Amino acid sequence: MSVLAVVIFVGAYLLIATERIPKTAVALAGAAIVIMLPVIDSDDVFFSHTTGIDWDVIFLLLGMMIIVSVLRQTGVFEYTAIWAAKRARGSPLRIMILLVLVTAFASALLDNVTTVLLIAPVTLLVCDRLEIGPAPFLMAEAFASNIGGTATLIGDPPSIIIASRGGLSFNDFLIHVAPAVIVIIVVFIVMLPRLYPGAFDVDPARVADVMSLEEREAIRDPRLLIKCGAVLFAVLAGFVAHPVIHTNPSLVALLGAGILIVISGLQHSDYLSGVEWETLLFFAGLFVMVGALVKTGVVNQLARVATEATSGQPLLMTMTILVASFVISGVVNNVPYAATMAPIVAQLIPTMQGHLNGEVLWWALVLGTDLGGNLTAVGASANVVILGIARRADTPISFWEFTRKGAVVSTISIGLSALYLWLRYFVLS
Repeated sequence: MSVLAVVIFVGAYLLIATERIPKTAVALAGAAIVIMLPVIDSDDVFFSHTTGIDWDVIFLLLGMMIIVSVLRQTGVFEYTAIWAAKRARGSPLRIMILLVLVTAFASALLDNVTTVLLIAPVTLLVCDRLEIGPAPFLMAEAFASNIGGTATLIGDPPSIIIASRGGLSFNDFLIHVAPAVIVIIVVFIVMLPRLYPGAFDVDPARVADVMSLEEREAIRDPRLLIKCGAVLFAVLAGFVAHPVIHTNPSLVALLGAGILIVISGLQHSDYLSGVEWETLLFFAGLFVMVGALVKTGVVNQLARVATEATSGQPLLMTMTILVASFVISGVVNNVPYAATMAPIVAQLIPTMQGHLNGEVLWWALVLGTDLGGNLTAVGASANVVILGIARRADTPISFWEFTRKGAVVSTISIGLSALYLWLRYFVLS
């Protein structure tokens, strides 16, 4: 069964990469095959936390997509787009830097998928006003969301899984991971002109037009904006207070969406128009295929082979976990990988020879798993959402276009992470 699961996943992955068949159709077909064979059954698909569809992700996306659809009716995205362009004086590079910084900071406090759902509409409008291609901006935001989300316990789903298993606190992440993330973000910003050459050319006439706009005129419905602001603030507060109120972000998002639908008085065509149904179905199919790899022990075996080869040597063990997590989570989606790898790391920490601070293995796992999500177009949820938004905006980003840039960003990120872990925990410790 493990061989079948691998063949189906690799075949689907290659079809997604070639883009000859829509990725949603490929993911659903692959899911159907592993169910019919059967490699995985209905209980595994619908009810298992380790092998099934991650309903928290699906419904978090659905709720936030509805909230964003209602927000779009107010004109607030146009307002923000004009404001950002004017503050950057119409410079596309300054605009990209501003959006990257906002995305990275917001992703540290929110789920990175929520962040890109809020930032992407602003980006599309800015680029439309300046008549420049939005693809580089959207990709940069996806990368920034995955980097920024690594800094805190609540920023990325894998971090929550790892923290729960390792008994790590919010402050632990700020002390041990946030410094590395700050360095990586700074380097990423410096890389932007070289990463996207030619993406910052703009017609001076378009800049002058944007600078002459009055952003306040973009607000079409001030009363609805106030309602949206109150609901969105409550939803974001619910996300941040998740460890205290013990309510999953998916339920908070759905509750907020439901309240907003009721108080907005909009027609269903208005608030459902922005829902990326194909993206939700793609996630469902991908979760099922990855669940088959988890159930048959493929992911577990890969993780064990990578870690058992280290023979208890602290530095070698740390770097092996970092690199293995980077590669595997970049290809197989980082959520199931984190769930599989966390208990293995818990077993490895007591075996470390001559190194008192076994926590370094947790930080290697966090950095490798979260930053590895930038490696490919399907490595992290935010990437898939960005590709869906770009497709609906008639500016599609290909799998390989995203992956070529992502491979550069993620490789440099992991290199900096390796240097950080080595200096902090083995040289200066």
